[in-house]
Amino acid sequence: MPVHSLSQKVLLPELRSLGSRALNRGPIVVHAEKTSRQEVCPKCAQVATSVYDHRWVLVKDEPIRRRTTILRIKKRRFFCKPCGKPFTEPVHGIRKGARSTERYRRAVVWGCETFANLKAVRKHFRCSGGYVYDNLYPILERKQRERKYPWPKVIGIDEHSFKRSPETGFMRFATLLVDFKGKRVLDVVDGRTHAELRAALSDRPGRENVRHVALDMSDTYKSFAREFFPNAKLVADKFHVLRLLNPALNRRRRELTGPKKTPRLRRMLLKSGKRLNHVDAFWLQRWLDDAPVLKELYVYKEALHRLYRTRGYNRAARALTALTDNMAASQLPEIKKLRRTLIRWRNEILEYFRTQITNGRTEGFNNVAKLVKKRAYGYRSFRNYRLALLQACAK
Repeated sequence: MPVHSLSQKVLLPELRSLGSRALNRGPIVVHAEKTSRQEVCPKCAQVATSVYDHRWVLVKDEPIRRRTTILRIKKRRFFCKPCGKPFTEPVHGIRKGARSTERYRRAVVWGCETFANLKAVRKHFRCSGGYVYDNLYPILERKQRERKYPWPKVIGIDEHSFKRSPETGFMRFATLLVDFKGKRVLDVVDGRTHAELRAALSDRPGRENVRHVALDMSDTYKSFAREFFPNAKLVADKFHVLRLLNPALNRRRRELTGPKKTPRLRRMLLKSGKRLNHVDAFWLQRWLDDAPVLKELYVYKEALHRLYRTRGYNRAARALTALTDNMAASQLPEIKKLRRTLIRWRNEILEYFRTQITNGRTEGFNNVAKLVKKRAYGYRSFRNYRLALLQACAK
């Protein structure tokens, strides 16, 4: 197809082609002008037909087969007799004063969602980083406002690291809230304190709709969820309950083995005994016979796994009561601490046996958050990070 015919097909609706040229490995330049004979004055809304001048304007358009496309538009200058003011004719699809078309802006946003990083977007569309930022994030913010809906019945709350604060040197955390039924991220909050969560989430309606909240064993999230969602039952995440004794097991194991690395022993200690083959189970028991403290920790770790294999709320309640009663006779500080935690979180742990809800979906979106940060090599602005993560998790 000749370049002139192609340019006529890709022009904006109100323009007609005056010719085009395509240099070798260079941009495609299309000369065009508007077809209307009259325009409406933007100040007094009167029809103007008097043309006294024109000027050529270069506008970047969406690439054609990876080649930069530039529209060289001959714009007319009209004179409005009623108000005595001149004005330049507008072109549909180009903002006032802009040097790029709206479809070029949309193509850049598409590239941001498709390419691996923003450097590839700048290279493909031959634009600056500032142009990408100025066009991407306002569109993402508008999409986020359009997707905003009331609180669902089941949500999950979890945290992940955002970046280290240059002022204090401490790690900043972001709180993730997930809609379990909709399988999407509801919101991302900068921080994890009660005040930060309330300030960021108060504008979303329908808090009374929430019936269950899945969360890890964080006292901050527990107190916030109880107050912020008055009709919700809290569910302690199964994974976080089962790993309560893992740090103590690793610490006691290192006291016995010293600096020597024992990855196989570590895996056998932390894995559920139900999943060990008979050879590993035999040698693990032989080794634990010579380490009574570590053996006691391992026995209670296995008791937690057996608790979650219990069927029914009433049976689980009796099993948890028996477990905490048995822990009262232990002299190990790790077991005493575990017993206090289980008693304090008793209702939230037992709620799992009614609902079978875990926080696995929220943990999955935490992995997406890590990928979003990795693709961008980190974020300096939390606003930009929040919009990018919400867009990535909305698909």
